[in-house]
Amino acid sequence: MQSLVPRYLAAFHPKRIPHQFVDVLIVGGGIAGMRAAMAVDPRMSVLVVTKDQLNESSSTYAQGGIAGVLTPEDRLESHVSDTLIAGAELCDRDVVEMVVREAPGHIHQLIDWGTVFDREEGELTLGREGGHSHNRIVHALGDATGKEIMRAMIQRARHELGAQIWQDTFTIDLLTHEGQCRGALVWNKYHGRTYVWAKQTILCTGGAGQLYRETTNPPVATGDGHAIAYRAGAELLDMEFMQFHPTVLYIAGSSRTLITEAVRGEGALLIDANGHRFMPEYDERAELAPRDVVSQAIVDQMLRTRHPCVYLDLSPLNPVYARHRFPGIAKSCAEFGIDISHDRIPIRPGAHYMIGGVGVDTHGGTSLPGLWASGEVTSSGLHGANRLASNSLLEGLVYGARAGEAASAAALEIADTYQAIPLKNSAVVGREEPLDLDDIRNSLKSLMWRAAGVRREGQQLLEAGQTIDQWCQYALSRQFQSPEGWELQNMLTVSRVIIEAALRREESRGVHLRTDFPDRDNAKWQRRLAVSSHSVE
Repeated sequence: MQSLVPRYLAAFHPKRIPHQFVDVLIVGGGIAGMRAAMAVDPRMSVLVVTKDQLNESSSTYAQGGIAGVLTPEDRLESHVSDTLIAGAELCDRDVVEMVVREAPGHIHQLIDWGTVFDREEGELTLGREGGHSHNRIVHALGDATGKEIMRAMIQRARHELGAQIWQDTFTIDLLTHEGQCRGALVWNKYHGRTYVWAKQTILCTGGAGQLYRETTNPPVATGDGHAIAYRAGAELLDMEFMQFHPTVLYIAGSSRTLITEAVRGEGALLIDANGHRFMPEYDERAELAPRDVVSQAIVDQMLRTRHPCVYLDLSPLNPVYARHRFPGIAKSCAEFGIDISHDRIPIRPGAHYMIGGVGVDTHGGTSLPGLWASGEVTSSGLHGANRLASNSLLEGLVYGARAGEAASAAALEIADTYQAIPLKNSAVVGREEPLDLDDIRNSLKSLMWRAAGVRREGQQLLEAGQTIDQWCQYALSRQFQSPEGWELQNMLTVSRVIIEAALRREESRGVHLRTDFPDRDNAKWQRRLAVSSHSVE
């Protein structure tokens, strides 16, 4: 696979395209990127680039909330324990304890910055989601927490801090020289390709749900950060672990809308096509079991009933309260004639959160000097083999702040001079037949759903890897001129890495279910798998 992946996707020459210089470059404008920008020392210049509008990050679409210990009845040790249990013995305990300890402070900081969380009689309303032993989830606008948090953070970044933000700007590749990250090659329709030279770079590009046919992720989540880090030689960890959210609205022809876990936290039940409540047969925690357990149970039940979905039954909830608590879900369902106060909601699992990513230390440092990372693009050790609900926005806050502080401190130590490096990549010569990018993309997404979805099997993974290799042979060697081509190349690269990691882990753990190795094997596999392209520049 490594021989199929070019170091750079596009041609560039220092005499032919413009140069931009900045102290700290942040790639990605979600919660991790915004929080990193806020943590950069004000003496440093900072540039945030995001490939779409700021409100199109996965953070904006997050429904459930942020987990944190905020009441005397709850304890930090309990949140730590819940996270470790969900992570299936693969979490880094020190990381878990650090993130949980810092959670309350970050939540209160968001409030200070203008985030309006839901309250009852002046007190924060705390919800409960799968895997949590206490009510500790703060949420906003009922079921639109990410939207409210990002509103407040973007406003602060723009108006109070004056952050420089380039929207609609695609990051093609990280620039490396003499074993260090020196910035990135970016593109937008106004200036074409541009060198952005940075003393330090922070990667906050989010997830990769669009690799799968069924996903809750917005169109931007194509694994770009994972791919550019891989090509630059940074180490990736835990790439076999993609979390599938168990409850995604399933209606033919519609987008796959997330149905937040908080619905089950409020008392909704899962039933199959025959009206049978099945979760108690799979786990004593029933509907509030961790996401890997619920997703796998749903797939089993769909196979047993030979039905394409199961259903969420909200009848245990007060109808008025249900519509008030989940206004976004009520609106989405109503568009398809479903009244959540009395109609069952058809659901099935969908790719939701990429646990694997760029390996980072507790300050967001990667194996590539000059490169830092935070958020879903990373693998910090917090989630192990299965993410606990509402720990993701939290991770973006904690690691965004730490990466921003560490990167700006490192930039301060570098002499305040800027110099372009004569780095170039030659154009590929040769006539090439046009490719139907949409056809390859759709075929890839379907293949990943079948071979590396909720259930995996060795021979099917092997054959899927061979198929992707064939596509890579003629797709990765080309130099496209627009994001559509670069996205496809990134998707092929990351999909192949996921397939390889899933093949290597011959056991079942957390979100990784191998039907040919159905048991957890701590003796051989209680360890994290690393992969790198071993690029040397």
